[in-house]
Amino acid sequence: MKQKILIVLFVFLLFLPLADLLHPGLPLTHDGQDHVARIANFYQSLQEGNLVPRWAENLNWGYGHPILMFLYPLPSYVASFFHFFGFSFVDSTKWVFGLSFIFSIVTMYLWLRQFLSEKAAIIGALLYGYAPYHFVDLYVRGAIGELVAFVFPPLILYFIYKLSQKNSYWYVLGGALSLAGFILAHNAVSLMFLPILFGYIVYLYFMTNDKKRFLFSAMIIILFGFLLSAFFWLPAFLEGKYTLRDIVTAHEFQDRFVSLAQLFYGPWNYGQTGEFTVQVGLLQWLFVLIAIPAIVFFHKTKNKLWVPLVGLFIIFFAALFLMTPFTKVIWDKVSILQKFQFPWRLLFVTMFTSSVIGAILFSAIPKKWQLSAFIICGGFILVSTTQMWHPRIYLLKPEQFYTGIYNGTTDTGESSPIWSIRFMEHKPLAPLEIIHGQGQITVGQRTSTKHDYNVSLIQKSQLRENTLYFPGWSVLIDGNVSPIEFQDANNRGLMTFWVDQGAHTIVARFQETKLRLLADVISVGGLCLLFLLGILKKRLWQS
Repeated sequence: MKQKILIVLFVFLLFLPLADLLHPGLPLTHDGQDHVARIANFYQSLQEGNLVPRWAENLNWGYGHPILMFLYPLPSYVASFFHFFGFSFVDSTKWVFGLSFIFSIVTMYLWLRQFLSEKAAIIGALLYGYAPYHFVDLYVRGAIGELVAFVFPPLILYFIYKLSQKNSYWYVLGGALSLAGFILAHNAVSLMFLPILFGYIVYLYFMTNDKKRFLFSAMIIILFGFLLSAFFWLPAFLEGKYTLRDIVTAHEFQDRFVSLAQLFYGPWNYGQTGEFTVQVGLLQWLFVLIAIPAIVFFHKTKNKLWVPLVGLFIIFFAALFLMTPFTKVIWDKVSILQKFQFPWRLLFVTMFTSSVIGAILFSAIPKKWQLSAFIICGGFILVSTTQMWHPRIYLLKPEQFYTGIYNGTTDTGESSPIWSIRFMEHKPLAPLEIIHGQGQITVGQRTSTKHDYNVSLIQKSQLRENTLYFPGWSVLIDGNVSPIEFQDANNRGLMTFWVDQGAHTIVARFQETKLRLLADVISVGGLCLLFLLGILKKRLWQS
């Protein structure tokens, strides 16, 4: 009976902070509105038959933008699923917000429950889900990618743990799909999680009996996680050199460090960086500080809990230290850290590690005191975060605002091509214009990746297709590929070309480059190979 009450209470707590998402409109956050516009463009391309949408047709004041190539696609796929079934783009986005919050708590509970008690697993899951940074992402930043990403770390570790108990193809499959989902949810957050993943594999390696088979299976998970997600991360990584990314985001971290005092406490508000709270969480801090004497005690009593606590403790304080200005010289020299953009983004690491530390320490409380401790901890988690469960205000805009021409790129310009200006800041007069010469233009069919025109020119003329050039775009005149210019100082980033006198059909099309095709083949090949391994599972794994 007590266990049923516990589960009902747990389910209730999953939904409690999400009540405000039922309010009409979109919670006004830093990035929420832009995410809806991106999703609308993503869905449009998906609906046109592009399984991997890479070009946002209506962004950047109608000149188009390659942001979808560099933006984690999983949240957009999930939101597109809900929109397909009739939800508005705003409501679809809110569904992603809400479900991400719920499933992040559920997956943490699922993993912790494998080796801890029911109450300890629930406390750890609540510490993870109710961490202040989680609510900052939900109701202040509107960081949809990070919210979705929080679902996967516990899920990946769950499958890794199950593998250490029993080698099974199904755990390998679940782990590979979870890691791929993590990368597709947020590439930067997944990158900072890798040390934890490798550390956990090493820890379980020494704890399991069948070491070689476990290590083989764990490496298969990592390999296929990257193969399945290659269609996204490979072009995003290698084609980033064609964007303003390294210019716009260079040294962006320098003004984003936080003080030690801010990590302990900061008032709740909806401001920008430097204003919103970056506190780890009061109860989270309490468990971390208790971990110091607990580690000493466990070590002396030969309780094996001291080993994971030491590892988590080190990772927690390493992440904490890297968020402070004392480490500026490290950020300057270690370029991989700069991929995180904001030092405070490492709150994800402190949020994860402090939650696990809390769960482990809670499990060490004598059983006769656990119920009282559970009520106290649960009550404190709720009381200390209640004010964080609400957005500041709601944005009420028609659906056409997101589906039509959008006056922005939805990022700070880092995804803009290096040969273009950072923001166009005005709408084009027409999709195709004659800039030298005379004639008439008839606009034909137009999709995200294909623009058809018929022209009748009195003389040889120079035309401008008002779409930003990015590798993959080409112009065909009467079926033949035409030379194009996209670095003209007077038409920066736009495709210009010459057309002879007379009547012609012109097609501007966007296709996969060789690199993107290779990335697509790698992902499809990885998926096929992963299922082939399933056929051979009796030889490689215990069924």
